[in-house]
Amino acid sequence: MSRAQTVDARVPARTGDLLAPEYRGLTLGLVTTITLIAVESLAIGTVMPIVARELGDQELYGWVYAAFYLGNMLGIVLVGAALDRVPIRRPFAIGVGLYATGLLVAGLAPTMPVLIAARFVQGCGGGSLSPTAYVAIGRRLPAHLQPPMFALMSAAWVVPGLIGPSIAAFIGATVGWRWVFLGLLPILAVAGTVAFQALGSVPNAKRGEEDPEHLAMAQRVPYAILSLLGAGLIIAALTAPEVAVMAGGAAVGLVLLFPALRRLTPPGTLRAAEGVPAAVLLRGAMTFSFFAADGYVALLLQTWRGTSPVLTGVVFTVTTVAWSTATWFQAKRIDRWGVVRFTRLGFMCVAVGALISIPAVMPGVPPEILIVTWALPGVGMGVMYSAVTLVVLRRSRPAEQGSATASLQLTDILGTALGVGVGGAIAAAGTRAGGNGLGWALAATFVMTSIVAALGALASGRLGNAPADGSERAAAVD
Repeated sequence: MSRAQTVDARVPARTGDLLAPEYRGLTLGLVTTITLIAVESLAIGTVMPIVARELGDQELYGWVYAAFYLGNMLGIVLVGAALDRVPIRRPFAIGVGLYATGLLVAGLAPTMPVLIAARFVQGCGGGSLSPTAYVAIGRRLPAHLQPPMFALMSAAWVVPGLIGPSIAAFIGATVGWRWVFLGLLPILAVAGTVAFQALGSVPNAKRGEEDPEHLAMAQRVPYAILSLLGAGLIIAALTAPEVAVMAGGAAVGLVLLFPALRRLTPPGTLRAAEGVPAAVLLRGAMTFSFFAADGYVALLLQTWRGTSPVLTGVVFTVTTVAWSTATWFQAKRIDRWGVVRFTRLGFMCVAVGALISIPAVMPGVPPEILIVTWALPGVGMGVMYSAVTLVVLRRSRPAEQGSATASLQLTDILGTALGVGVGGAIAAAGTRAGGNGLGWALAATFVMTSIVAALGALASGRLGNAPADGSERAAAVD
């Protein structure tokens, strides 16, 4: 370990240090970009029931979310490999261009299939943003500043969480939902410019011939496409009304998906091997469990219970603030309490929160209970989400951080895509059944969330505890 790293480990982590002259540009650029992602994510969730009523094809509701995350999967794999080989600003610029194109087409979409296609393009562009941020943090910031930086990035969701859903509900009910997409284009222009300039201070990865472990980008592309096709086929099959098509399509999807994942993630990921592989797998379990239900909170409130979009905005606001607040709490104690304790606690919060949210489906229960009950899963995600990121950054060699964080983001997005996809398939089946079918289907998504989260809590011990000062990573380099 170098002397500089030793000193960094002993310096108290202060958020204000992130605004020091040498880090200020990077901090502001990344936080601005994450704020844009937050605005879009919270806005679309609030207005989707309005979109479905105008464009029709409510059975495709889940695909509006799933298409975005499937596009993210492809973008993440390509960008993750590129970040280890090209200047960090190049893939970021391409991603921003695709994201802007997706926003424009989505805002003008005449039908639900066109909207789904636009969301896929938008997702491909958005897939460049998180890996870029994680790699920039790993290369530019010392170990003791990484936890507060993750907390600050989570805090970038607070303002959009406070005002974004309400503004989206107002826009959707007045000038129209299309401006939720089109109105983000000027923000993207500003955020993209700030972030692009800031990324110029991030050094390129130093790679040598002694690092044969990386798959070249060209080698990763076929597996990325296979994983994309596999996940998409699984979601499409589960949405089919015919049992034979459902079972056969899902089986073929699994055959395509799992071999591809073995090549795109660290060895041992699918069996939750200790350390980085377990962190990569558990990130997917987190996002699957949370978003399988969260993606349908608006459908539950506005379509099933007949409430106004305002209540949806309040629920999303409270959940977002709970997530961000819990992240700040975790960042102050992660190096004392360890990632295992926080991850297990987070999964249990999601499991319990999902169970106590089920009564909101029942006609005799005030739907406003979701303001309180769904905040608990938000707390759970806050205390565990960035914990596994620290495991990956601190236990990966610098030249491997691009691929390692891309694997983390791949399972993150795969978990989200499959979660909202499976949840959408369940909701579609309920819609076809008629009567109380949609209500039963929505309750089933909360049950599924609780089961997956409970399994994640059981597997959390496989993480180990990442060293507080990044010494394991430094030892691998030295």
